[in-house]
Amino acid sequence: MARKSPPAAEPANRQRIARYGQRRSRHGDSTAHRGVTAVALGVVLAMALGLAAPHAAAQTAAPVSRAQALQGLTHPDPTRRLAAVQRLGAVGTMADNERLARSLRDADEAVREAAEAALWSLWMRSGDKGVDQLAERATALMQAGDLVPALALFSEIIRLRPAFAEGWNKRATVLYLLGRDEESLRDCDEVLRRNPLHFGALGGMAQIHFRQGDAVRALAAYERALEVNPNLDGGREFRELLDKLARAQRASRT
Repeated sequence: MARKSPPAAEPANRQRIARYGQRRSRHGDSTAHRGVTAVALGVVLAMALGLAAPHAAAQTAAPVSRAQALQGLTHPDPTRRLAAVQRLGAVGTMADNERLARSLRDADEAVREAAEAALWSLWMRSGDKGVDQLAERATALMQAGDLVPALALFSEIIRLRPAFAEGWNKRATVLYLLGRDEESLRDCDEVLRRNPLHFGALGGMAQIHFRQGDAVRALAAYERALEVNPNLDGGREFRELLDKLARAQRASRT
């Protein structure tokens, strides 16, 4: 986000964010793996930030009620399913989380992509407009590289609305970017207690374990993310890399 007078620390934070998406594994990746590793880690980070989801397209039908949208999720016409998913992205609640997540496995690609975007939109709604505005401000700070003020604001959001899973997820991301891995993992656990389907938090946990050199735990977390959302960009390649590293790690422990 461009600003007229960015603080002096901002460029360093931007560089820090970029480095985290490019850092090599401590396992000593081969040259063939390096490109996959850099891309996959960048994707996982984007996922944890909630930036990887495609933007929902414009509504393909006239607005319908939340109840009608829920019914439309299983309509035989993919155009109707797409409209239903998009509508839930606008008006759905956490009570719809599980049913909407099923659309991540829809036969139609457009519906799957819209479902991912709709879930992120749903997750960003806390049920309190004031808290939602604070979350938007904090997310903008995080994306601009202003990590310390973003951390303080997300902590305030958690204090005000502790049941809001996305507040914990975004704070986990900031803590990760600050290199505070164990605190970030604890916040990821809090996310999953409130929203077990949060593939972003699961992907974030995989990223942290990978950075710590624990491919076994990274693989376990990433497989859970793929169980929820099999459409993750770079998912197959990253899983294959983690699987190879995890098998080597297990062999070295025996």
